[in-house]
Amino acid sequence: MSEPVQTPLTKSAAFPTRIFSGIQPSGGLTLGNYLGALKRFVEKQDEGIETVYCLVDMHAITVWQDPVKLRHQTREAAAGFIAAGIDPTRSILFNQSQVTAHAELAWIFNCIARMGWMGRMTQWKDKTAGKDAEAASLGLFAYPALMAADILAYKATHVPVGEDQKQHLELCRDIAIKFNHDYKVNFFPVVEPVIEGAATRVMSLRDGTAKMSKSDPSDQSRINLTDDADTISKKIRKAKTDMDPLPDHVEGLKDRPEAKNLVNIYAALAGHTPAQVIADYAGAQFGTFKPALADLAVAKLEPITTEMNRLMKDPAEIDRILGAGAARADALARPVLEQVYDIVGMIRSRPM
Repeated sequence: MSEPVQTPLTKSAAFPTRIFSGIQPSGGLTLGNYLGALKRFVEKQDEGIETVYCLVDMHAITVWQDPVKLRHQTREAAAGFIAAGIDPTRSILFNQSQVTAHAELAWIFNCIARMGWMGRMTQWKDKTAGKDAEAASLGLFAYPALMAADILAYKATHVPVGEDQKQHLELCRDIAIKFNHDYKVNFFPVVEPVIEGAATRVMSLRDGTAKMSKSDPSDQSRINLTDDADTISKKIRKAKTDMDPLPDHVEGLKDRPEAKNLVNIYAALAGHTPAQVIADYAGAQFGTFKPALADLAVAKLEPITTEMNRLMKDPAEIDRILGAGAARADALARPVLEQVYDIVGMIRSRPM
């Protein structure tokens, strides 16, 4: 598969710069979602770049979801985006299922992509490891083609992406390249990843070698954006660490995953580099560093939690915001899809 080049945002004469990214509303938002995604989304919005953000509820149902919980979690994720600083009047914010172009384009891409490509996806292998793969949903297998449709329906040029999604983005690039090649067009951009920041991959507070996850059975492994100040502070103070003080250089964090994770979290919350954090706390014991990190986390996250709680009291307003975002998203995606149908050779009736 083609290897994406990790570069600063570059402009193309053929394809105006546009960012797309999405989050599954299949569980509560965590500190990992905030530092690895939401915080960066806000930064891109504030740079004046066109930004399209999606709650990918169609991806969520590739594994079974309780309908009541899915609706709640979709609204809660929308509240999290807004509370973190996403302005629905400057960015497009919507849930995926309201824009049918995603599903329609995904079918075209299902016919472009190859079974071998899908079978090599690491996440597919991980999610079916030790299980009966034949019992998994077809949607789970074809997930990357829908992800490519999410991105390319808007001709997005850049996608903020975590390390665990890089392979799916590589497949999106391959689908775009194959479509362009097969139909002899320069229609879809070859999207570039945006991977940056000190904590693009936030790890568990209980195991520094495992990603912080909303699916982890232990609530102590993560900080939820719905946690109150006292809970945030307690979780950080109880976070797993080793017995050694912080080193005087970043290289000293090698083979110390829990220490490295907490330093990275501090750096990302403070807007510093890990080296700056180490310079400030070199030689400090975790009895000193953890309280400082807890205070910083509370200061940054408590306002977000408060605003999320306020927004969740008015679900009709959240639905209105998502509906308005979906209308704007459809206005971008529908013409792209109609052009795809024309390129592929499908007859489309048009009003006279």
